[in-house]
Amino acid sequence: MSVELPELCQYLDQCLQPQRFKDYCPNGLQVEGKARVVRLATGVTACQRLLDAAVEWGADALLVHHGYFWTGEAPQIVGMKRRRIATLLANELSLLAYHLPLDAHPLLGNNACLGKLLGFDHQDQAPLQPDVADGLGNIADLAEPVPVRQVVAQLAQITGREPLHVGDPDKPVRRIAWCTGAAQGYIDTALLAGADLYITGEASEQTVHTAREEGIEFIAAGHHATERYGVQAVGEHLATQFSLQHRFIDIDNPV
Repeated sequence: MSVELPELCQYLDQCLQPQRFKDYCPNGLQVEGKARVVRLATGVTACQRLLDAAVEWGADALLVHHGYFWTGEAPQIVGMKRRRIATLLANELSLLAYHLPLDAHPLLGNNACLGKLLGFDHQDQAPLQPDVADGLGNIADLAEPVPVRQVVAQLAQITGREPLHVGDPDKPVRRIAWCTGAAQGYIDTALLAGADLYITGEASEQTVHTAREEGIEFIAAGHHATERYGVQAVGEHLATQFSLQHRFIDIDNPV
């Protein structure tokens, strides 16, 4: 089976509602390729290795979380950007990218999917910023407190990498907040929400001091590692909706 590219784009826009977000890049179709999509590849970042792997598989379209044309980025199509776009155009490979909308979707988003992997059903997860229309992050309560080392071990098993933990591994935690990617600045929001533990992808120097001085446990489990799950969920959903062939291609990134 297959789907016309405009129909696929329209469906994604209806599903992910990019108009709700003030984002750092254009969401939706970024580079137009074949008019009809049979094979859909998904991945986290539209790097050259991902493009080459998608072409090798024979993909008609590539859906990613991190695409191109970021705010403040030099507009010239030269160097690395030229090579990437040349690969897309030469192979008529469409590039679709959804950034914040893919983080925030309540069922298919990065935060919702990571929460489910942590053991929280969708109905157990609440928005970390309930009063913010386009707010990111989720929060949930465990049935019983557990030592934070147990959550660290769980994240290591989920992501396949050892997370960075700041705090006391034996401290019991019950109220857990998380926001995937580079959301270390939301540690203050997690504190206001009463979280015992805050999980994100990256850490900044000042994040460590905030965690230590405010008494909140902090885990940085990897930007790439925490954002692999939403795009897979969307790809699988599209494969079911339109009877497409779908393949998630993971290009490892240690950050």
